[in-house]
Amino acid sequence: MFRNVTAIHLHLAGVFQRKKAGTSLARCLHQTFAMAKRLPARRLDGIDHNPWVEFGKMASEYDVVNLGQGFPDFPPPDFAVQAFQNALSSDFMLNQYTKAFGYPPLTKILASFFGKLLEQEIDPLKNVLVTVGAYGALFTAFQALVDEGDEVIIIEPFFDCYEPMTLMAGGRPVFVTLKPSPTQDGELDSASNWQLDPTELASKFTSRTKALILNTPNNPVGKVFSKAELELVASLCQQHDVICISDEVYQWLVYDGHQHVSIASLPGMWERTVTIGSAGKSFSATGWKVGWALGPDSLMKHLRTVHQNTVYHCPTQGQAAVAQSFQHEQLHFGQPSSYFVQLPQAVWRYRDHMVRSLQSVGLRPVVPQGSYFLIADISDFKSKMPDLPGDVDEPYDRRFVKWMIRNKQATSEALRPLCPLLFCEVQDESTLQAMDEKLRKWKDELRP
Repeated sequence: MFRNVTAIHLHLAGVFQRKKAGTSLARCLHQTFAMAKRLPARRLDGIDHNPWVEFGKMASEYDVVNLGQGFPDFPPPDFAVQAFQNALSSDFMLNQYTKAFGYPPLTKILASFFGKLLEQEIDPLKNVLVTVGAYGALFTAFQALVDEGDEVIIIEPFFDCYEPMTLMAGGRPVFVTLKPSPTQDGELDSASNWQLDPTELASKFTSRTKALILNTPNNPVGKVFSKAELELVASLCQQHDVICISDEVYQWLVYDGHQHVSIASLPGMWERTVTIGSAGKSFSATGWKVGWALGPDSLMKHLRTVHQNTVYHCPTQGQAAVAQSFQHEQLHFGQPSSYFVQLPQAVWRYRDHMVRSLQSVGLRPVVPQGSYFLIADISDFKSKMPDLPGDVDEPYDRRFVKWMIRNKQATSEALRPLCPLLFCEVQDESTLQAMDEKLRKWKDELRP
């Protein structure tokens, strides 16, 4: 009921102090145990604070240009919107439950579409699970596959839910860091410069390692792992009999001629990989919250057990809309008319615009190879403005974001421990122009 021995001692000291003051011991103990029953579960220790929630709430109190939250401010493609409208109006039975593990037309098209990409025979009943967004797929995978005391290797910087999901499953996060190579003065940093050290990575595998979480394209750095890098990860997973949870929600958002490679397509990896995808990221419709997990039945049957005892069923209409959208993409795949071809071309222009704008005020962006995001180094500002207001014990990057919100009417997200800021680049022209105006004023204030 108590977090530790110290908490028990403090509580009992208070009990006996109140006893001396005339309150009955029985009443004091009753109050103590009643309060203990209202404590949260231990699996929530240390994960109750989320900077996304904190900064989002703070941004809502100011008239800000929100450059931190990870969703597009442009509409989904017309065919996807029409597919959702069709799902709302064409068949009244789409208002009812569908199959627990996925709307059959959706599981079938996912099996067909990704079966060709992965060069696997994918059974829509055994190898596909539809979830409430990719977030739901991640949670289901961690709960199904990570046990008390298992180690999970996490490549940092990482999407913020990986660590708490590991902890909630009883696992122990083990971190290995992408390290940037030095750049020449005036040279833009690129996500391609951020590399894993093969020796360090190999040292993280032990007899207790159960899983490795891979994210390519990576959020937040925007790195697209090369085939050679994935082969290194794959060889270590096979050598140590480790499961790979591969978060590939940004697989269509790859720029500058880089190619996304799914680790499940490499020899010997399908049978030990859970691949996670997102309709929200694929069709710029994050509010639909439709995701999926693909993998061998030996792993997926455990995910189905978690799913049927938690969510059980995902909204039918959204699944129907995603099924129609994938049917459209299957017909146009690889052609200029494919949305998966058009989307990165559009976001690539937004990315370059944001890079130039952030550079103009002295931020040092890392040019991403993929994903929704880019990061920018603020270490120069730390030397120029070391005494930002706020709690001195609070990390500088968080104080900087709060300062931006209050004084510059713009927001991003803070990323420890590397002291960069996180910006979402999937913004339309009006948002980018509003950002430019804020940054122009900022630049004028920085002039000596």
